[in-house]
Amino acid sequence: MENVDLKVNLSGLYLKNPTMLASGILGYSAQTLESIVEGGAAAVVTKSVGLKARKGYANPTVVQTSCGLINAVGLPNPGIEEFTRDIREAKAVLKVPLIVSVYGFSAEEYAIVAEKAVEAGADAVELNVSCPHVKETGAEIGQKPEVLAEVVRKVKSAVEKPVFVKLSPNVTDIGEIAEEAVKAGADAITAINTVKAMTIDIETTKPVLSNRKGGLSGPAIKPIAVRCVYEIYERMVKAPIIGCGGITSWQDAVEFMLAGATTIQIGTAIATKGPNVFKAVTRGLKAYLKRKGFRSVTEIVGLAHKS
Repeated sequence: MENVDLKVNLSGLYLKNPTMLASGILGYSAQTLESIVEGGAAAVVTKSVGLKARKGYANPTVVQTSCGLINAVGLPNPGIEEFTRDIREAKAVLKVPLIVSVYGFSAEEYAIVAEKAVEAGADAVELNVSCPHVKETGAEIGQKPEVLAEVVRKVKSAVEKPVFVKLSPNVTDIGEIAEEAVKAGADAITAINTVKAMTIDIETTKPVLSNRKGGLSGPAIKPIAVRCVYEIYERMVKAPIIGCGGITSWQDAVEFMLAGATTIQIGTAIATKGPNVFKAVTRGLKAYLKRKGFRSVTEIVGLAHKS
């Protein structure tokens, strides 16, 4: 049988395979992004950046659990003015699409940050409307369809590039929220961000994280993320879905795609498996498609809904 086609068109971005770096992991310097691309990622998403610099929370900000990581780093970032230098540097060396993750405390802020990111060379922006541990941004916006729709509309009117919306699983009906985001103009939906979680030290009797609560990522959230992707696809939302949450192997990637994801993002697995996890996932995915007799990776997207 002839070669399997792994290429994907994600809202006008052309990816040589369906794997992407998730926001929040190694997403600042051109150097680290380059190492991720060398590891096989077909696109990269930066860490979230806002209008002004933020220090983030005091340590401890990340704790390992038996099934993943809980983090509450508090969106530390240098602010968009400073970060535009990093975007330009990254664009000069990367040969894959660069997506900048942005957050804000109002629709106007999101739009300003997105506009500056695109001016600096971002190929797309991903709106972080789902960070579970920072008040008045993130999840609070992503849980209110009308507020989210206003953010998407403002950003869409400010930039000419694709706008992705990263949704929170901490909602009653993620399908409805995705639908509202797409109606407002979102070009793709990223599902999902971390799940609200915490851990307590039984010796000191205190919560481990300085912020007490944080966001759980890694294998523990994969079944939740797969369900979310399935529900969004089931809604017949007219935009591609980017699956994210606990992907560590090609089997996980296939599961997300069968649920309805066009591409997948990998984050926490880089901490345990290193940047070559992208190559491993792509290799396994290709072998699976060949074995099943598929000619293109796009043929398996949403297949679980037809069975």
